[in-house]
Amino acid sequence: MVWCGAVQSFLFEYDTPRIVLIRSRKVGLVNRGVQLAILAYVIGWVFVWEKGYQETDSVVSSVTTKVKGVTLTNTSSLGARVWDVADYVIPPQEENSVFVMTNMIFTLNQTQGQCPELPDDKTECSKNNSCVPGYVSTHSNGIQTGKCVNYNDSIKTCEVFAWCPVEDDYHVPKPAFLQGAENFTILVKNNIWYPKFNFTKRNILPTINSTYLKNCIYDSKTDPFCPIFRLGKIVEAAGQNFQEMAVEGGVMGLQINWDCNLDRAASYCVPKYSFRRLDNKDTAHTVSPGYNFRFAKYYKDSSGIESRTLVKAYGIRFDIIVFGKAGKFDVIPTMINIGSGLALFGVATVLCDLVVLNCMKKKYYYREKKYKYVEDYEMGDGETYGTDS
Repeated sequence: MVWCGAVQSFLFEYDTPRIVLIRSRKVGLVNRGVQLAILAYVIGWVFVWEKGYQETDSVVSSVTTKVKGVTLTNTSSLGARVWDVADYVIPPQEENSVFVMTNMIFTLNQTQGQCPELPDDKTECSKNNSCVPGYVSTHSNGIQTGKCVNYNDSIKTCEVFAWCPVEDDYHVPKPAFLQGAENFTILVKNNIWYPKFNFTKRNILPTINSTYLKNCIYDSKTDPFCPIFRLGKIVEAAGQNFQEMAVEGGVMGLQINWDCNLDRAASYCVPKYSFRRLDNKDTAHTVSPGYNFRFAKYYKDSSGIESRTLVKAYGIRFDIIVFGKAGKFDVIPTMINIGSGLALFGVATVLCDLVVLNCMKKKYYYREKKYKYVEDYEMGDGETYGTDS
C-alpha cells in the first residue's frame, strides 16, 4: 500500500547535507548580499543601537516636591489677600505629584439649616406636593423637606436641609482667581536606584551647589539640569496656555528619563526632562473638563454655632513620572546575541537554495547535483522497501 511505503520511507530513510559548489555570479552575489545584510543587522542594530552586549535593569525611584510662590488678590467678597504655599497647595504632600490651586468658587458662612435648592428641571416647583420629603438625588445639595419655597422673586424650588446657603457653581470665574500662579516654582528632588548594578544617583547633580540652586530656573537650553521649574514654563513646554488651563484645571506630566550606559563614567548618567498634558483636552468633548474638588474650612463662634467656608478648588495637578533603563556589559547576553547572529547566516543558504533550485534556468541540473539517492547496500539486489524478498 502507498501509505505503508510512505511510513517505511519516513522511518528508514536518512538524509544528510551535501556541499555543492556552484560557480554563478548571480547566486554568489545573492549569498554575499544576504550575509552582508545579516552582518550589518547584528553589528549595527543588535550590538551598536540596542547594545545587545549589555545586561539591563529598570529604575527604582522616589520623588519629593516643594512649591514656592506668593500672589495677591483683591475681591469684593474677600478683600485684599495674600496667598502663599500653605493656601494653594492641597494637600501639602502627595505621592509623586503636587496639586496647585489656580481658581476657586467660595461659598462663605454656611450653616446647617433649611434653604431653597438650586433651580434645575428636578428642583423647581409650584406647590408643596411637587417636593418629596427625604428625597435626595445624585446632584442634591441636601435632603428635601417637602416644602416649595421662593428661590428668588420669579422662581420657586424645593426646600432642603443642608449647609446653607447652598453652593452656586454654575459660573466658573474667568480669568482664573490666582493668575499669578504662573510664576510659582516647584523643586523636584528625585533619587534613583538600579538594583542589579547597585547604582544610585539624584537629579541634583554633584556639580550643582547651593548658590546655583537658589538662583536657577529650568531651561532646556541654558539650564537643562536645574531641578526647579516655573509652572508657566512647564505648561508652555507641553504646548498649552497656562491662563486658559488655570480656569478649569487639568493634569500635567513632568517626565524624568534616566537612560544610562553604565559602561561609561557615572557623570554621563543624567536626567532628561520632558512635559506633556495628561488629561485629554478635546474641544469636541467639553463635558466635565479640567480637574476640581471641594474642601471646607470649619469655624465655631462664641455661642458654639458651627459654620464653614466651602471651596470648590480648580487647579493643575503635576504628576512626576520617572522611567529609565540602565545597561552594563555582561558576557551572557553578548554570547547569546553572537550565537543568534551566527544562526541567522543560515538564512543566506536557504535563500540561495530557493533561487538555485526554483528560479534559475538550469534548476533541474542543479537538483541532480544537489540531491543524490543511495540505496542500502545491506539489502539484496533488486530488493526495495514495501516488497517481499
